[in-house]
Amino acid sequence: MVWPRVDGMRSLELGTPGEMRAWLNGLVVSGVKTATTGLLAEYAAETEGLEYPGERLAVLDDDGAPVATVEITGVEVKPFMEVTWEHAAAEGEGGASLDDWRAGHRRYWSRAGTPVQDDTPVVCLSFRLTQTP
Repeated sequence: MVWPRVDGMRSLELGTPGEMRAWLNGLVVSGVKTATTGLLAEYAAETEGLEYPGERLAVLDDDGAPVATVEITGVEVKPFMEVTWEHAAAEGEGGASLDDWRAGHRRYWSRAGTPVQDDTPVVCLSFRLTQTP
């Protein structure tokens, strides 16, 4: 996740640029994706504070253009292994179980060079779609 500002709002760039980001953004715009999970360490590296309920974020495409605005409805920091199925399912990415979700996220973060352990702190964001361009 990266947090540039758009029209005074912080922004959200989901996944990696290209096909993955386009797919995730499509899930947000369609209302299927109402949650995401990030590594707490990314916030420290980017010197960003956590989102807060009521905050609005611009969801950006690969070119930095907004594709939607979401409002944060929940923020939880917890160990990776404590992420619930309710949160994982709200990510809308089609996993059949919590084990599938964990395996997919482990693969993603490992490929990104930041493998996670069971106790790795993650930030679970819940949101609702408020606007599309």
